Amino acid sequence: MDSHDKQRDRGYDAGDGTPSTVPTGVTESDGAAPTTEAAGTAEVTGSTEAEGFDHEKAREGARLLLEAVGRDPDARGVSDTWTRRVPAMFETLTEGRREAAKPTMRTFEAETDGLVIKTGIPLYSMCEHHLLPFYGAAHVAYKPGESMVGLSKLVRYVRWRSRRLTTQEALTSGVATGLAEELEAEGVVVEVTATHMCEAMRGVETATATTTHESVGELSSADRERFRESVRDSDWAPGAF
Repeated sequence: MDSHDKQRDRGYDAGDGTPSTVPTGVTESDGAAPTTEAAGTAEVTGSTEAEGFDHEKAREGARLLLEAVGRDPDARGVSDTWTRRVPAMFETLTEGRREAAKPTMRTFEAETDGLVIKTGIPLYSMCEHHLLPFYGAAHVAYKPGESMVGLSKLVRYVRWRSRRLTTQEALTSGVATGLAEELEAEGVVVEVTATHMCEAMRGVETATATTTHESVGELSSADRERFRESVRDSDWAPGAF
């Protein structure tokens, strides 16, 4: 078994089968959307309802919005919008508020004391001010304590954190503090760059990129510079998704 096989067996997977090398740390860029996990991500049809989500209120609210814009909620092609599609969509896009939907962050003994870096994690979330999406990428790095986690878990954790009504600033902070707690890491740094549809579709009606940055714990200046270099060298760019 070669070193790449060993890394995959121990959890160094990118979620798409691509192995990572681990010299003094781990660096990986992920320009493609991760494979969707079967559990917890299927479209909800209303036959089952997640704890903490009120389908009846979601249906009522969607129906009222259709009426507010002059559409007949019972018209052909629209009736399923409020009875099924919108409630199912919002149940999925807010599962980041539900602990039951959080990915299991299974850890193993740390094999490096260097920085673990994952760049270009696809990110899709919802602005709590306008109920419109913002999307882009998260770049994440952490310095392990006694344990570390497979790279695919970083992708899944960012995806779970993103699925809620929030702001980009709160999301960036939440990913950083959440990972620091989950991994008991010595330090975590997170950068998020995103385009907001509430700017592109209304307001200034211009699609621009906004970048936010958050760090938790202790990271050396050399670690921070290595993170910056990894982000600069990644294939990801605003608008890549």
